[in-house]
Amino acid sequence: MYASLYELFDAWFGIKIPFLKILHTFGFFMALSFLAAAWILSKELHRKEDQGLLKPTPTDNWVGKHATKSELVEAFALAFIIFFKLVYIVLNFTEFKTDPQATLISLKGNIFGGIIAGALYAFLSYKDKARKSLPDPKLETTLLHPYMLVGNITLIAAIGGIVGAKLFDALENYQDFFQNPAMLFSSSGLTIYGGLIVGAISVLVYARSKKIPLLHLIDAAAPSMILAYAVGRIGCQMAGDGDWGIVNTNPKPSIIGFLPDWMWSFGYPHNVEHAGAAIQGCTGEYCTMLNPGVYPTPFYETVMATIIFFILWSMRKKIHATGVLFCWYLVFNGIERFSIELIRVNVQYHFFGINATQAQLISPMFFILGVIGIFYFTNKAKKDVHQAT
Repeated sequence: MYASLYELFDAWFGIKIPFLKILHTFGFFMALSFLAAAWILSKELHRKEDQGLLKPTPTDNWVGKHATKSELVEAFALAFIIFFKLVYIVLNFTEFKTDPQATLISLKGNIFGGIIAGALYAFLSYKDKARKSLPDPKLETTLLHPYMLVGNITLIAAIGGIVGAKLFDALENYQDFFQNPAMLFSSSGLTIYGGLIVGAISVLVYARSKKIPLLHLIDAAAPSMILAYAVGRIGCQMAGDGDWGIVNTNPKPSIIGFLPDWMWSFGYPHNVEHAGAAIQGCTGEYCTMLNPGVYPTPFYETVMATIIFFILWSMRKKIHATGVLFCWYLVFNGIERFSIELIRVNVQYHFFGINATQAQLISPMFFILGVIGIFYFTNKAKKDVHQAT
């Protein structure tokens, strides 16, 4: 496994690039997943606007006005947040290089660096506005296209997703959380459904404020979300982040005998969790390997999510009832996640004689909501057509 892109490039290409040590493999693929989602979402929003399903929104902007207090506060806050972390990283680069994710997610920072940068940026913003000011400021109306907001939507989804993933992880491991509340700011422990639910709610609230029709938006987002999931799971597999399956000592079925053995049972050598037994002759930070091997569930999820993406992508132009494509996403997502939980290592809840993981409790709800939604939106579309005729 490859903790950072340095190990990956060294193992695959024999190239040693020291700078790549600060780029953790999981974080890199997580970033790629958001970029992939943004690309697909942008294409779908473009297509829906070309079909006349989405329309640009007139937006009023003042030209020639001096900077307002709120604009100066926003400028200060933005620069403070960035340089609060950046100055700390520069002054404590050894710590950052050891575990970039932990440093970024923690509350550690340099408050003086943040204040100085915030004040400077607010002053420069004030001077820039003053330079462009007019004796008589004027109000101009421009058209805001939905696809122009993809960058904001992606950023909001990322922030909301991380917050939700951490909150749901704390709920899933509530005993550990009560003993150590600071785990909310650690780089480990992310629950995908928490990220999906909170991230989606955050995006819907933002989209509503921008007057984007929510049903068209979620239909457009359905293929992008499952593609992001597929790419993100590649990072889990490549890093060996503990998101693997249960022990698998069963012989590989003959029907899949042509596949590599690691696709059936895998030891995750050099995993970032330091899990398993020591690898003889290995030197360095990551020198453990699971023995016996386990089901490589991140790989399975990448395969399943990729298949779901192509199914949704092929369906998107054939389904004309608004909301139905997203409901199919819920159905496929529920089936995929419930199935993988059967062979995946995770915390289980025990109540009323039922043993189930958090995902096994949520995924059936996704499936049921999806099925209900398919029938509801399909029938609604038929009624609308009938009334129109």
